[in-house]
Amino acid sequence: MPIIEIDNLTKDYETGFARKRKVRALDGLSLTVDSGQIFGFLGANGAGKTTTLKLLMRLIFPTSGSARILGRDISEISMHARLGYLPENPYFYDYLTAREFLNYCDDLFGGNRTTRERRTDELLTRVNLDQKSWDRQMRKFSKGMLQRVGLAQAIVNDPEIVFLDEPMSGLDPVGRREVRDLIASLRDEGKTVFMCSHILSDIEVLCDNVAILKAGRLAHAGSLNELRARETSLVEVIASGAEAHVLKQNLAIDAEVTTTPSGLRIEVSDEKDVDEVIAALRKVDGKLVSVQPVRQSLEDLFV
Repeated sequence: MPIIEIDNLTKDYETGFARKRKVRALDGLSLTVDSGQIFGFLGANGAGKTTTLKLLMRLIFPTSGSARILGRDISEISMHARLGYLPENPYFYDYLTAREFLNYCDDLFGGNRTTRERRTDELLTRVNLDQKSWDRQMRKFSKGMLQRVGLAQAIVNDPEIVFLDEPMSGLDPVGRREVRDLIASLRDEGKTVFMCSHILSDIEVLCDNVAILKAGRLAHAGSLNELRARETSLVEVIASGAEAHVLKQNLAIDAEVTTTPSGLRIEVSDEKDVDEVIAALRKVDGKLVSVQPVRQSLEDLFV
């Protein structure tokens, strides 16, 4: 049973002053997300990803269409207590400490006062915020530190669904890895994660299914395996000890030969052509390093 159902959701914005005109940010989006998975929501800047999340959170209102979360219309306020949300550019009270802010968020959700301090400590530990920073005012935090606090507040109410808008923003490689592990652990707990990200390598590692928006419209929705089913039969040969122009002269087939730091990269369109490449390498005293199929990354497929 879908846990998120979006039906023909459309959003128009008015722009201009004297002569107002409408700009369509989201155009008839229909989408379903099943429970217990990490769902990747992709698109270029301005494609409508953040608009979609704001509509689902009822921060803005649709021009037309509808959406249901947990089987209930998004207009039902009580249902939102079961959701977690991290916006793309979170803003927190500058003069509160991280500990005070999470206690405040827990109180908003009606958390248990007797266990609040312990719960706050567990969350700050889980997002790997340095313990020395727990009682510092957040105006002194870096963007990466604020992002960790944002992730903690997104799960402070133990939500069933977590909506994350660019959760890796501002994080260094180690921080990205830690947040990636945290998101994966949410799935292991049976929660559903709906995340937007420009870091496609993280989407590729984490997500079960993806949807791609283009100019406000749904361009593709499905599993990553379905996307990769469109891959070609290209084969990559890596060699060393030969010059690119000399090898090209000895090749009887069309092949793309480029020089890389690891040696020559020869790309052929069919596995049968590898024998011809190896024969040409022998003629010019080249050395075969590796042969492997070209596996398109999510970035290549997205572009």
